[in-house]
Amino acid sequence: MVALAFLPELWTEILIPVCAVIGIVFSLFQWFIVSRVRVSADQGASSSSGGANNGKNGYGDYLIEEEEGVNDQSVVAKCAEIQTAISEGATSFLFTEYRYVGVFMVFFAGIIFVFLGSVEGFSTENKPCTYDETKTCKPALATAAFSTIAFILGAVTSVLSGFLGMKIATYANARTTLEARKGVGKAFIVAFRSGAVMGFLLAASGLLVLYITINVFKIYYGDDWEGLFEAITGYGLGGSSMALFGRVGGGIYTKAADVGADLVGKIERNIPEDDPRNPAVIADNVGDNVGDIAGMGSDLFGSYAEASCAALVVASISSFGINHDFTAMCYPLLISSMGILVCLITTLFATDFFEIKAVKEIEPALKNQLIISTVIMTVGIAIVSYVGLPSSFTIFNFGAQKVVKNWQLFLCVCVGLWAGLIIGFVTEYYTSNAYSPVQDVADSCRTGAATNVIFGLALGYKSVIIPIFAIAVSIFVSFSFAAMYGVAVAALGMLSTIATGLAIDAYGPISDNAGGIAEMAGMSHRIRERTDALDAAGNTTAAIGKGFAIGSAALVSLALFGAFVSRAGVHTVDVLTPKVIIGLLVGAMLPYWFSAMTMKSVGSAALKMVEEVRRQFNTIPGLMEGTAKPDYATCVKISTDASIKEMIPPGCLVMLTPLIVGFFFGVETLSGVLAGSLVSGVQIAISASNTGGAWDNAKKYIEAGVSEHAKSLGPKGSEPHKAAVIGDTIGDPLKDTSGPSLNILIKLMAVESLVFAPFFATHGGILFKYL
Repeated sequence: MVALAFLPELWTEILIPVCAVIGIVFSLFQWFIVSRVRVSADQGASSSSGGANNGKNGYGDYLIEEEEGVNDQSVVAKCAEIQTAISEGATSFLFTEYRYVGVFMVFFAGIIFVFLGSVEGFSTENKPCTYDETKTCKPALATAAFSTIAFILGAVTSVLSGFLGMKIATYANARTTLEARKGVGKAFIVAFRSGAVMGFLLAASGLLVLYITINVFKIYYGDDWEGLFEAITGYGLGGSSMALFGRVGGGIYTKAADVGADLVGKIERNIPEDDPRNPAVIADNVGDNVGDIAGMGSDLFGSYAEASCAALVVASISSFGINHDFTAMCYPLLISSMGILVCLITTLFATDFFEIKAVKEIEPALKNQLIISTVIMTVGIAIVSYVGLPSSFTIFNFGAQKVVKNWQLFLCVCVGLWAGLIIGFVTEYYTSNAYSPVQDVADSCRTGAATNVIFGLALGYKSVIIPIFAIAVSIFVSFSFAAMYGVAVAALGMLSTIATGLAIDAYGPISDNAGGIAEMAGMSHRIRERTDALDAAGNTTAAIGKGFAIGSAALVSLALFGAFVSRAGVHTVDVLTPKVIIGLLVGAMLPYWFSAMTMKSVGSAALKMVEEVRRQFNTIPGLMEGTAKPDYATCVKISTDASIKEMIPPGCLVMLTPLIVGFFFGVETLSGVLAGSLVSGVQIAISASNTGGAWDNAKKYIEAGVSEHAKSLGPKGSEPHKAAVIGDTIGDPLKDTSGPSLNILIKLMAVESLVFAPFFATHGGILFKYL
């Protein structure tokens, strides 16, 4: 009935894994270049060899500024010592977290198997297919077993993504500090290459594992593509469930340490940020890695896995699945494969084609990464759409088949891709101190912390407007062209440049750590200015990364929602029925409940940290004078213990809600819960992230004192600066814990509902059955 894709199946089977392997090799190459910057006491001996190792990023350059009287050997040794402490603290936390998460993973895998297996009473007999009863599909027990395996694979991949990202970041932070002595350009390249290691490793490994899983499952399922891709949804659930605990646990850890360090160190003791006298300073730097690196890595991996799974599930019951057109079926994976190649080319613009020579060139270089990758990816999508799709095909659309042209699907992907860029730049406008919104927030600090808080909240609420319109347009265009499949590939379009997005996102915490190490190692003010400039740009790019994550989560959640209602047999969701309206109300409330839990968790953990930091300042003789060393380990333990304990209730809220609602109230009420949480969760997430980012950069605007306006508000320690620090402290849990975690809430509940849809359709709604 419909012509097959232009690209032969054999080429598809070769291209996807080859692109993934290219991404992994490129990440290892970036890591090798970063590793050539040595962090050891024999720096001078290594450097004197010169010769072939002298290069743009090589370790042949002699790391010393003689005019500043820096002893190279002692500074390098000090940097190595601090780096080791940060790395050990981060590794210790993640291993502790993963022990708890591992128990959950095994327990929840058992729930998946039991619930899905019970759909047909653990029968091993083949059954009529849901969408074509003339054909037979594999039994529900097979779906239960393979969904469980996919869940474990997704969870393990997510955990490894976060862990490897953290190890790379802690490996690179001191190297960035040392390179800052040669110039801001050298430091930028080390930080960016390190971020690229994480970006490409995560994007490529996620694609490779998903592709291998599909092919292995295909051996059993054969022509039953409906059952095959239904089982694959477990992969997205595993990735996102681990991301939730990584984001919440890491966010609580980092903000407990940050708030404790700021309130006692900056405000009460009036000492600089990252001052080695502050007992919470190591825990603060550890937190940057476990929250912003490990958490973000797992988060975006989860978004990618879920968007791919949603697209594959919808496509499996369309003409791709009916005709068994493997190339067209793998269209989502081909988009991701092209994205790896595009991001590889884009990265070269930052590391090889152009060189950063001044502080003012840092932020434009990072923004250009987004623009270049988006432009090149548009061409890449056109190529993939032409060779990977038939000229005409049908897409499942709530009980009917909708005819779609390949150029329409190309536009669906593009609208998601460009919406992501718009969201990124709007986020930058509202969170960068180069523009008036943040400068207005800084100016409001003249009259104290109260007006700073008022202006910051107003900024966050206002910053929601354009991103929501961008998401709304994306949904309308993509749904009009290709129903829910269009929405799913629009989400993939937004995530297609995930390697570049993660590179610039991971760059931020690496630069932040580099600044902390420079301060603790006693480096000169000039080097600290360079690391501060790198950090300020990193704050903005981190906010952009959160914007991407939230925007893609909205599209992913909607696509998963569409797949869920189709799989659960719900043809329409009528908001005027009581079952749905109560679901909408409860769903819209859930992000507020979740935010309250995570923010209170940060507050509780920060309270313990503040008490410990005060105790050390009051009881350790010579600490303020710098003659005694603080007890960093106790502060690291407080953050670790508090975050592990506090991450469990919010995690249970998210994971148990779909199970309880679906089982007791049925699929219609659960549909309302998913819709309500999506609508309110996106708004709160964008507002919280941008408010916190604006407060952070308003503080940095005053501290940097670059313009006359900024100088009039400073210097550090002035009343406006203290008001800005209070605003930043309030914003910390908003931008690094609650805001980023909310996007996981909305997509995790949606993918969990999709995985358990057969169970809810068969056994759900027991309260309404007996009332």
